[in-house]
Amino acid sequence: MALQEIDHLDDDARECLDNCLESAQVCEWCADECASHGEEMAECIRLCRDVADIASLHARLMARDSAYSEDLAATCADVCEACADECESHDHDHCQACADVLRDCVESCRRMAS
Repeated sequence: MALQEIDHLDDDARECLDNCLESAQVCEWCADECASHGEEMAECIRLCRDVADIASLHARLMARDSAYSEDLAATCADVCEACADECESHDHDHCQACADVLRDCVESCRRMAS
């Protein structure tokens, strides 16, 4: 089923759902890459794992038109923002790529929360 076929989603919600799924994937990748860089990456790994879980949950709630999706959107935006800040503090290419994706997710989740 294509994302466009979920008829209860408007364009902003579709964008948010897509951003959440992309964020979950990039954070899984970033956390895995960070694992090979030692203990100094522990916070980045923790935040990436938090985003992966929260963003994927938010996408699932949006897909099923949950009444709790709006509440989770604000939390998702906060966690994505914290993770993007952490990723931006590292020079690794995977961290920079992760931060870029997360910034889009922050914006779309904030729109969904308002």
